[in-house]
Amino acid sequence: MGRAFQNRKESMAKTAAAKTKVYSKYGREIYVCAKQGGVDPNSNLALRGLIERAKKDQVPSHVIDKALDKASGVGGEDYAPARYEGFGPGSAMVIVECLTDNPNRTIGDVRTCFTKTKSKLGTPGSVSHMFDHCAILAFAGSDEDAVLEALMEADVDITDIENEDGRITVFAPHTEYAKAKQALIDAFGELEFEADEIQFLPQTTTPVEGDDVALFEKLLDMLNDLDDVQNVYHNAELD
Repeated sequence: MGRAFQNRKESMAKTAAAKTKVYSKYGREIYVCAKQGGVDPNSNLALRGLIERAKKDQVPSHVIDKALDKASGVGGEDYAPARYEGFGPGSAMVIVECLTDNPNRTIGDVRTCFTKTKSKLGTPGSVSHMFDHCAILAFAGSDEDAVLEALMEADVDITDIENEDGRITVFAPHTEYAKAKQALIDAFGELEFEADEIQFLPQTTTPVEGDDVALFEKLLDMLNDLDDVQNVYHNAELD
């Protein structure tokens, strides 16, 4: 496919307040992932990948441990995933993934971000059909054929494999994430994944130019400042 994928927008925080926000988002996501699939990273590969990403983003161990402790106990926060879709400045498509304990508050906050940047919040499915919901696994390597063979032997449904600059990148439907990762580990041992996540990849891009560039960046900044927002995906090609 030759598609470059946009890394998860978790920019390195420069202030204590910003770092706390990043830690909070990871803690919330780890909690929900552990609640859904179990607190043992060895049997919950989604959790394992999430913890590895958190460590790479320098999230302290006590933040991770606290989230796992909460997930293994009774009670605590009751977060649920929520996804909002819409059109930003320049008619670029935007998907906002959230974890929330108050959906009414969250949709109100997200709508405010869209309204203040002359954007339009759409209905569920209004833009997501123009994105591929993909599992992405990237690691150092050059033998594309061996990777493909290992995945086929494990009966993993693969969308694409890229081999570029000494890195293999595997794209698969999001439902195949755990199966694909386990197949790679079984075949090649403990790999150090440069990318290990599930993302929405745009099928096409929309050029955003002129005054709309600053307005689109403002929309992204406002959304990422919300505590409930975990990820923002878009198809904008910023000038």
